[in-house]
Amino acid sequence: MSRVIEFEVDAEDSERAIRFYESVFGWRFNKLCGTSDCCLIKTVDDDKPGMNGGLMIRLNPRTNTVNTIEVPPIEHFIDVVEENGGKVVTEKITIPGVGYLVYCQDTEGNAFGVFEADEAA
Repeated sequence: MSRVIEFEVDAEDSERAIRFYESVFGWRFNKLCGTSDCCLIKTVDDDKPGMNGGLMIRLNPRTNTVNTIEVPPIEHFIDVVEENGGKVVTEKITIPGVGYLVYCQDTEGNAFGVFEADEAA
C-alpha cells in the first residue's frame, strides 16, 4: 500500500507564503540553494507523527491540491488566517461525531482546510 509522504505548497510570492505559514501555523522553512524559490517545510518534530512538505514557485496556475491541517480551537485559527492575509471561504462545517472543518485560502490563493477534532460534534 502506498501512502502520502509529503505535501507541496505552490506560491507566486514565496516570501509572502513563508510569512503566512510561519505566522499562522508556526511551520519552519529551510531554503534550498540559498533561495526562497524552493524550501523544505517542517511542520512536526522528528519524534512526532505527521507530514512535512515543500514550497516552490507555482509552475501551473491550475494546481488543485487541498491539504487539511488539524488545529485546536478552529475559531482561533479562523481569526489568525484572516489576520495574516488569508481568506476563510466556507462557514464552519460540522462533521457529526468527528469534528469541524473550515476551508480557507492562503496569501497565494491555495485552498486548505483547518480541522478541529471533536467527537461531540
